Amino acid sequence: MKSASELLEAYLNNVATPKVSASQFAVDGVLELPSVQAYARGPAEVEKLLAGMLAKVPDFRFKNLTYFIQTPDKVAAEYQVEALVLDTGKIYRQTYAGVLFAESGKIKLLHETLDTLAGSQAFSKD
Repeated sequence: MKSASELLEAYLNNVATPKVSASQFAVDGVLELPSVQAYARGPAEVEKLLAGMLAKVPDFRFKNLTYFIQTPDKVAAEYQVEALVLDTGKIYRQTYAGVLFAESGKIKLLHETLDTLAGSQAFSKD
């Protein structure tokens, strides 16, 4: 059974393959980013959410994972993205903070926060 750290790393390392990242989630597992009103429940919705991001930012990849808290069933970490937004030609530079709760070897909840100003600037056509 995967620990919370192993689940987070599998999710982050496979984000370019949404089906693989989404398979880390429980049937009722949730990925939520409240600051940008993004919410997905279950692997199919998580896969759809990630695929939508990759359509806009094909080189979207997480890097620089830093853990702040690690227990077998909970982790808190930050990780970054730096990739081109196709529609604007701008670089999306973002630091995410994530808290993951694992249950029975799957992600029960991954709550992520991010810098909404950085996101807005990268995705705006000004």
